[in-house]
Amino acid sequence: MSDDDSTTQSRSFRYDGEVRPGEKRQFRYEVGETYLGDPVEIPVTIINGDDPGPRVCLTAAIHGDELNGVKVLQEVADRYTPSEIHGTLVLLHVVNVPAYQAQQRYIPIYDQDLNRSFPGKERSNTAERMAHRVYSRFVSQCDLGLDFHTSTRNRTTMYHVRADVENPETRRLAEAFGANVILSGEGEESSLRAVASRNGTPTVTVEMGKAHRFQSGLVDKALEGVESVLAAYDVFDGVVAEPSWRKVMGPDEEKRWLRAETGGLVEMQWGPSPLVHEGETICTITDHFKHDEHVIEAPFTGLIVGVLENPVALPGHPLCHLVRISSETRAEIERQITSGEFDGYRSHGQRWMADDEEAE
Repeated sequence: MSDDDSTTQSRSFRYDGEVRPGEKRQFRYEVGETYLGDPVEIPVTIINGDDPGPRVCLTAAIHGDELNGVKVLQEVADRYTPSEIHGTLVLLHVVNVPAYQAQQRYIPIYDQDLNRSFPGKERSNTAERMAHRVYSRFVSQCDLGLDFHTSTRNRTTMYHVRADVENPETRRLAEAFGANVILSGEGEESSLRAVASRNGTPTVTVEMGKAHRFQSGLVDKALEGVESVLAAYDVFDGVVAEPSWRKVMGPDEEKRWLRAETGGLVEMQWGPSPLVHEGETICTITDHFKHDEHVIEAPFTGLIVGVLENPVALPGHPLCHLVRISSETRAEIERQITSGEFDGYRSHGQRWMADDEEAE
């Protein structure tokens, strides 16, 4: 994070170029080369406010098939102007361009995970070189960060935030985003949020939905979260979100991946909300002749925060990610379900799980 005083004077944002106070600049920044020697360039928007304030970094598509965040950043870039904000918005629209172009999670050819490569090195493999340029030129200069992700292929995840809540500044940021569920933890050692948070730029991960598509309900919810953060940090005169309930899942609290013990066809039974009670059937696994059926029940009352989309499974395959909740949280969720205000889990009246999604 910059040593400049971000509260008393407006500052230029410098990378290899410069964006002065009152300017909005959109450009492509080179982070590598192709086999043909052509540049690999990431799209960047920098909105530098007329007035001083924090620098906020937003990143998307560190995994190239995770597209909801790409749409969020496009809308943010279009929504805010230098005259409206105090501080600077630094938007890295597609961090992993090679994977984005191939529409896959990792950097092609070598399957390198860019989100296990930070802060990177100037002279190393492809992933670490890209991470180094992204981190040193942009992320490290910012005061806080929002990193947008989705689940991987064949799964979907409930809208939630991941953050190290033991860090007071990171917890403040996570709560400011306004999601109902926060999964606490430092994150993988070389992930963007872990490295940035350790180095003085509190950063949280926003998990939202599934790969390979835009989900408008989740995008709208995330845009509300961005506005809430900007309002909470006095960057923008907006609305700070106040969720009616919040569940912070600490590392010692019970959460469990339920896994298949047999191979077969998977039929999800839970829904329409992800609240399940102890003993309820979550899914069944049957053979192709429907002679053998294995019922997967909830071992405790909780929220399903991640679920398998692929309807076939092998022994050991994860079926769903269940987190335990208290009776008070359950009662509040049930009230929201009854009132039709279970935001963040349904999208325009549809379940966020795959088996109830309209064909595209």
